[in-house]
Amino acid sequence: MSLQEALHWRSATKSYNGKTIEKDKIEQVLNAIRLAPSSSGLQPFKVFVITNKELREKLQPISCQQQQIVQASHILVFAAWDEYTPERVDSFFEFSNKERNLPSAATDDYRLNLLDMLSRKTKSDHFLNSSQQTYIALGFGLLAAADLKIDATPIEGFDNDAVDELLNLPEQGLKSSVMMVLGYKDEDTDWWGKLKKVRRSNEELFIELN
Repeated sequence: MSLQEALHWRSATKSYNGKTIEKDKIEQVLNAIRLAPSSSGLQPFKVFVITNKELREKLQPISCQQQQIVQASHILVFAAWDEYTPERVDSFFEFSNKERNLPSAATDDYRLNLLDMLSRKTKSDHFLNSSQQTYIALGFGLLAAADLKIDATPIEGFDNDAVDELLNLPEQGLKSSVMMVLGYKDEDTDWWGKLKKVRRSNEELFIELN
């Protein structure tokens, strides 16, 4: 299946059949998320991969009772850093330089400029930025799933504070931002997937400035 075919094939699945995704396929989706770009390469988030039945039953009531939470194979909760601390930034550059066999001085100017810029932002600004990075990763995950013919649903309809408490995110310096449900659709009850895909035309959506 080509990229364009995958994009046309995918839809936000509303009903799943409970079938478990094959291990090699879920690993490919997670790897696409891992390889997604992020600002300064920091990857300022964690992804909680949830298959536990009891945990998902607790997650459903605080996710607008959406049935996909308990029907699907995997639930991914993207949790962004609540703050860009110097320790977190420094730790990333130390890791990155080690992986690239670079001396720390090679990135000192960039790192210090980044820390200076971040110091002039509020903690709310920090979370806004880090949460935006999760959506880039989400997009890569959705595309990888479509390429593998795995059904998926991006979900924002949940009580962030309640999810944070359930997963003990504040203690980890994290806050939930978005979820992705993965599995295989129930062909009989997934009404959304039977509808024509509707998108605005190129002429309406894109504005060319030549």
